[in-house]
Amino acid sequence: MRVSVFVPEYGVIEAITPPFRSFHTANEFLTAFGKEPVFEVEYVGLHTHVPANNGEYTIKTDRLLKQVEQTDLLIIPPTFGDTARGIEANAEAIPYFTKLYKQGTSLASLCIGAFLLAETGLLNGKKCSTHWAYISEFREKYPEIEVEDGAIITEYENIYSSGGASSLWNLVLYLIEKFSDKETAVMISKYFALDIGRDSQAQFAIFRGQRNHTDTEIQRVQDFIEKNYEEKLSIEQLAEMINTGRRTFERRFKQATSNAPIEYLQRVRIEAAKKHFESSRKNVTQVMYDVGYTDTKAFRDIFKKLTGLTPIEYRNRFVKTVAEI
Repeated sequence: MRVSVFVPEYGVIEAITPPFRSFHTANEFLTAFGKEPVFEVEYVGLHTHVPANNGEYTIKTDRLLKQVEQTDLLIIPPTFGDTARGIEANAEAIPYFTKLYKQGTSLASLCIGAFLLAETGLLNGKKCSTHWAYISEFREKYPEIEVEDGAIITEYENIYSSGGASSLWNLVLYLIEKFSDKETAVMISKYFALDIGRDSQAQFAIFRGQRNHTDTEIQRVQDFIEKNYEEKLSIEQLAEMINTGRRTFERRFKQATSNAPIEYLQRVRIEAAKKHFESSRKNVTQVMYDVGYTDTKAFRDIFKKLTGLTPIEYRNRFVKTVAEI
């Protein structure tokens, strides 16, 4: 099986080398198990020498992308910095991605490599994953694509995509298991000290509030929520701030922020709770009251829904010095 790792212009070295090394290492483990190596791995690109991380590194490609007539799996790593610049610099590659896919090649984007993949139009009407911090930008640029918020891996009709940063390793492990076997994927996870079981990037997400809209009255409501989240707030109270009825307010709020008002309030409260856990020694009950909840079960359920962890799990994972209570 031939695996081609595309080396994008303005690429991120930390995302380009992991799949290349992992598939090579998989072959070494397969040989050690007495099996035949499965993967032929190569770097491909628009040029023979491609700078990465704004010129800090240079990667020599094995073949030019235009020379690739056939490959089984094409991996598309992210670009470095501004996504628009990355798309423009790699525009020449987009038709080749489309051509190879239509010839039977599987495509896999890593992190914000999803932007390059989305440019093909192959994801229209389909689902994908990308880095949690770029989801709003992705949705705005590609409204016809459904982003799976918080997902680590998305698979749809031989197109694969991963969530942010280290999530790319989960997709690489998944592909190694899919195209070789479970034993090899487990050995790779141990060799590189990876968590093979993680299925959500929600625990790493930082809620920043969806502000990329022009509804100034809704922005004023957002300001109010973020300053008074610990208070008991009602939808009617928020609607009155902009002199509108509840149904109209809810429609406008969701249209502007992609969240219903109650969902937005929950996200603001849980983000505040995360910061309390990260910076204080307060127990779960104290934090719950500080962010406006009075029901322990409701707080725990919402916290886990939005972060993928219970409050105690989150505190223990990100604040190792806090004792169990």
